[in-house]
Amino acid sequence: MNMTGLDAAASEVATAWTNARKVLKGDLLSVIMPVYHLADTIESNLDSVAACLDAGGIPYELVPVDDGSADETAAALRRAAAKRPNVVRPVLLDVNAGKGNALKVGFRASRGGYVLLLDGDLDIAPRMLPKFFDSLVRNGSDIVVGSKRHPESSVQYPWHRRLASMVYFGLVRLFIGLPVTDTQTGMKLFRRRPLGEALDRMLVKAYAFDLELLAVARERGAKISEAPVVIRFGAKFGALKIRTVREMVHDTLAIFYRLRLLHYYAKVEVPPPLAEPPFVSVVIACPGRSWMLDECLAALAQQTYRAFEVIVLPDAEIAGFAPPLAVSQIPTGKVRPAEKRNAGIAAAKGDIVAFIDDDAYPEAHWLENAVKYFGDPEIGGVGGPGVTPPGDGFLAWAGGRVYENVFVSGAYRYRYVGGRVLRDVDDYPSCNLFVRTALLRSFGGYRTDFWPGEDTLLCRSIVCDAKKRIVYDPWTLVYHHRRRLFGPHLRQLGRYGFHRGYFVKRFPENSFHLAYFVPTLFALYTVLLGLVWASVPFWTATKGAWMTAVLGLWFLSLPMALYAVVTLLSAFSPNLLMWGVTWLGVVASHLWYGVRFVQGLCARRAPCEYIGRDHAAAVRTVG
Repeated sequence: MNMTGLDAAASEVATAWTNARKVLKGDLLSVIMPVYHLADTIESNLDSVAACLDAGGIPYELVPVDDGSADETAAALRRAAAKRPNVVRPVLLDVNAGKGNALKVGFRASRGGYVLLLDGDLDIAPRMLPKFFDSLVRNGSDIVVGSKRHPESSVQYPWHRRLASMVYFGLVRLFIGLPVTDTQTGMKLFRRRPLGEALDRMLVKAYAFDLELLAVARERGAKISEAPVVIRFGAKFGALKIRTVREMVHDTLAIFYRLRLLHYYAKVEVPPPLAEPPFVSVVIACPGRSWMLDECLAALAQQTYRAFEVIVLPDAEIAGFAPPLAVSQIPTGKVRPAEKRNAGIAAAKGDIVAFIDDDAYPEAHWLENAVKYFGDPEIGGVGGPGVTPPGDGFLAWAGGRVYENVFVSGAYRYRYVGGRVLRDVDDYPSCNLFVRTALLRSFGGYRTDFWPGEDTLLCRSIVCDAKKRIVYDPWTLVYHHRRRLFGPHLRQLGRYGFHRGYFVKRFPENSFHLAYFVPTLFALYTVLLGLVWASVPFWTATKGAWMTAVLGLWFLSLPMALYAVVTLLSAFSPNLLMWGVTWLGVVASHLWYGVRFVQGLCARRAPCEYIGRDHAAAVRTVG
C-alpha cells in the first residue's frame, strides 16, 4: 500500500472512532469478557483491548468474569486490576456454570450505557469495534452482532468448524428465524436496556446462550444488525465433542419450543420497582451442626444481596460455633420442623422470611433474584428450584436424577431442574421458599400437626385464604442434597406419597391434581398384571382357553413393555451403571409412591412423624 492508501486507511479509522465517541456521548462502554483457564494470556489480552480503546479515545471499563477456573486465572486478573484499578473490574466466580451465567453476572457488575460482549481468549480482534458503532448508527440498531459471513469479515476457520457452523446456522434459520447470518460469534455490541431485558428472560447457561439472547431481544422488539469481524484460528477450535453437539441441539430445540409454542419470551413479567431493598430473615431449621449446615452458611456469606440476617434453629445450642457470617441461634428442643420455623418467624426482623433447609445451599444471587418480585403487593411468596449439587455421591446423584425424571415428577419437574419457565404455583416446599413476614404472622405461620405436608398447608393459606400469588422463579436456585437410592430415597418419597394421598381428600384446594393419581394407577395395573400372570397355569389347563390366555397376556403386557422402554430412554446416561440404577429408581419410585398414596387416601388420620432416620444419620458433629 502506498502512502496515500495508508493515509486514507488511517483517516477512515480516525473517522470511525470519532463516530463511536459521538454515539457514546461521554457514556461508558462496558466490555464484559467471560474467562476460563486463561492464566497465561488474559493479562496480555486485556492490555490489547485497553490499548485499542485508548487509541480510539473511548471511555470504558473492562469486566472480565472468571468462570470458576482451576488454574491461576484469578491471580492474573487481580494483577491486571492492580495495574488499572479504575478500569479493570474483575468478577471471580467459585463454580464453573457456563458462559451464559458468566455474562449475566458480568452485566450485573457493569455500569456502562453500552455493553460489548467479547470472548476472553480474544480470538476476535477488537479493532473492528468502530464498524459495530457504524452499524448501530446506520441501521438504527439496538444490537450489533459480529458475523463471520459478513462480506468484510476475515475468518481463519478449519473446514470442520465451517461445516458445523453452516449446519447450525441452517437449524437456526429454520426453527428460530433470526434476521442475521451468524449468532455464535463472540463479539456483540448492545445498548444497555435491551440487553438487560433479554438477560432477565434467559434460561440457557451454556452452549446456545448467544442464540437465546438474540431470540429474546428480538421478541422484545430490539433491532439487530451485523458488522464484520476478524477471527484467527486458535487451539479452542478442536474436534467437536459429541456431548457439545447434543447439548447445542437440545438447547436450540428448547429455545424453539419456548419461542414458537409457549411464547414464553413475550410473556415478560416485570415486577414493580421496590421502594427500598427489603430486609430478609433467612430461617434454617436443623437438628444440630453438620457439614451441610456449614456449607449452607458459607454460601449465604457469598450472597450478592446483603440486607439479610440468618436465624439457625437447632435442637440445642451449638457450642463453639463460628460461622463465616453473623448468625442468631434459637435452640428449640427436639420439635417438628414446623415448630422450629414458627420460632424463626417470631424472631424475624425482616420484611421477608426466606426458608432454606440445612441440607441445601443457595446460589450466589439467590436473595437478589427473589426479593425483586415483592414490589408487587399481590405476590405473597416466591419459590425456586432445588437442584442436585455436583458433588453428591453416586447413589445420591442417582436419587437426584430420579426426581428430575418426567415419569417421577411429571409436571412438577421444575422443582428439581433449574432453568424452567416462570409460573404461578399453589404449593411449594420450604427448602426454597420466600414469604412476606406479615403474611406469615397473619395466619400463625406453619401448622404444627403435620409433617410432612406443613408447607403444602402454608401455601394453601397464602393462595386460598389470603388470595396472594406464589411465583416460581427458575433463577432463585438452591442446591439440595438428595437422599441415596434406594432406602433413604424411597422412605422420603413414601412420606410424600402418603401425605399427598391424605391431603387429596382433606385439603383438595391445592392437592387434588390428576398427576398425583398416575403412580397409583400404574401400581394397580402392575398388581393386576401380576395376578393375571399368576393365573396362567389355571387358564392354560382349561381345554380351549390357552389361546385366549396368551392373547390376553399379550395385550395386558404391551403397556408394561412400552413403559419399560420409554422410562429406560428417559433415564439415559453415558455411564451404563448410572443408567441402570436410575431406571430401577424410576420404576421403584413410581410403584412405591403409588402404594403410599393409596394408604394416605384411605387413612383416617395422618401420623405426625418427626424426622426420618436418613436425615438424622446425615447429621454429625463438626469440629
